[in-house]
Amino acid sequence: MNVLITKKIPQKGIDILELAGCKLTIYSENKPLPKDELVRLCTYQDALLSVGQNRLDSSFFEKCKHLKAISLMSVGYDNVDISAATTHGIPISNTPDVLSRATSDIAFLLMLAVSRDAFNMHKKIEKDNWGFFEPTANLGIELYGKTLGIFGLGRIGLELAQKAKAAYQMDIIYHNRTRNIEAEKQLHAKYVPFDQMLAQSDVISVHANLSSETKEVFNSNAFGKMKSSAIFINTARGGVHNENHLISAIENKTIWGAGLDVTNPEPMLKDNPLLNLPHVCVLPHIGSATAETRDKMAIIAAENIVAALKGEKMPQVINAEVYD
Repeated sequence: MNVLITKKIPQKGIDILELAGCKLTIYSENKPLPKDELVRLCTYQDALLSVGQNRLDSSFFEKCKHLKAISLMSVGYDNVDISAATTHGIPISNTPDVLSRATSDIAFLLMLAVSRDAFNMHKKIEKDNWGFFEPTANLGIELYGKTLGIFGLGRIGLELAQKAKAAYQMDIIYHNRTRNIEAEKQLHAKYVPFDQMLAQSDVISVHANLSSETKEVFNSNAFGKMKSSAIFINTARGGVHNENHLISAIENKTIWGAGLDVTNPEPMLKDNPLLNLPHVCVLPHIGSATAETRDKMAIIAAENIVAALKGEKMPQVINAEVYD
């Protein structure tokens, strides 16, 4: 069976595919894979292991309806037209769970770094602007006993809430489409309406999927309802916030600051104003970037491909109705 992999993946995933007898084509160019080239490469493939944000829309599935399976080496799948895949009987899998700890670590890192303006303080040293000690200068804000609002309290959000509760005794409030009873029992998390979460949170951390409902839900209106001392964290999808509105909110001191591992658009341009604003920390989408996590993601993605090519149900499948 022929399998196209859109980027080099950890060797553990490669080994699983080769042991199963798969013939691999790996796109190794250090640049995005153009859509027409992706379609061309898929022409002689039985399955696709997609790494990154390749746009798989209805036209892609119309041209590649011969594929037996598509395995995403990611949790998010907002770049895939799932209904089109289902129409053509193509199962789609992703890699949930395994990156919850790593991504929550990045959210925790950003929360702490913003609260102490760590990135901006580092730049002062680089610019030879350390200066003399001033008791009222370079002051951050403490997180102890503050309120953490989580937008999308799923696996990653729960991991962050556990860390925040243990380290800083933070109170947890959240807004979800559905209640998270486990978090309410374990952490005394409180479900609140969206506007109440905005008004009461000292830190808001985004862990929701990008959808029509969540697209740019954090805009000027939302930022205007937050505390002036509030911190905004996004490690989910950049499209959940409006970046121009976020810049204005920080410049106008509507909110204290922001920590981003995802941007809108992505990648961020080097002249983006956020990179030089105080109380802002930006990372290049490294939420899952640990050796252990990427190994696990590659293994799951490969195992899903192998199962599909054996005619078996993928262990992790998004559109399970294709098997009906």
